Amino acid sequence: MRLFVGLGNPGAKYAHNRHNVGFMALDQMAADHGFGPWRGKFQASVSEGRLGGEKVVLLKPETFMNLSGQSVGEAMRFYKLTPDEVMVFHDELDLAPRKIRVKKSGGHAGHNGLRSIHQHIGEHYGRVRIGIGHPGHKDRVSGYVLHDFSRADADWLDDLLRGIGDGAPYLADGDSSKFLNEIGLRMGPVANLKQVKKPKLEMQQPVEGTPDKRSAMQKLMDKFK
Repeated sequence: MRLFVGLGNPGAKYAHNRHNVGFMALDQMAADHGFGPWRGKFQASVSEGRLGGEKVVLLKPETFMNLSGQSVGEAMRFYKLTPDEVMVFHDELDLAPRKIRVKKSGGHAGHNGLRSIHQHIGEHYGRVRIGIGHPGHKDRVSGYVLHDFSRADADWLDDLLRGIGDGAPYLADGDSSKFLNEIGLRMGPVANLKQVKKPKLEMQQPVEGTPDKRSAMQKLMDKFK
C-alpha cells in the first residue's frame, strides 16, 4: 500500500496557484485511473484506488500548507504505514518550469509543507519535486508561489500533469525511472520548429509536337488533375 500526498492550500482561491501543483497532480491521477470519490478524512480530502499492482491512497491536506504534516501523520497511523511508503508531490522553486525529479529523504529546503511533514514523520519519505522556477529574489517568493500559473505555462503544465498520470503506476510499484520516462514521452522535445511544407510537384504536360516522355504513372496522375 502507498500513500501519495499532494501539497497545496484548500479552496477555490488557491486552486490554480503554483503552490498547489501537488493537488493538481493527485487530481490528474484520480481522474486517469478511476479512483473513488474524494471524501473528508484525516483533515484532508482522500481518494482510494489502485495503481499498477498497488493499492494507493491519495491525500490532499486541508490544513493549509504549513500544517500539512498533521494530516499526513494521522493517515499514516491509521493505515499503519512507514515513511518509506509515503510519496509527497510538491512545487519546487529550485527546479526550472517543466522539470521534475524524484527524491528519497533529505531536507525540506524551506518549503513550509515539507517542514511540517518533517516535524510529524521525519525526513525518510519520498518526494516528487515539480519545478515552478524561482522569481529571482527571496522577497518575491511568497507572492510568486501564491499566484496562478501564467497562460504561457498552460501547455507544458498540461503535458506534465498528464505524464504524471501516465507514469503513476510505475511510481507506485517503486520504479521512478519508468515514471519519469512516461513524463518525458508526454513532454517530448520542445516543439517550436515549424513544419516545412514540401513543394508541390507540378506534372508537366508535353508541348505539342514533342515526344511524350511521361511515364505511365505520370500520364495517369495528369489525367485526374
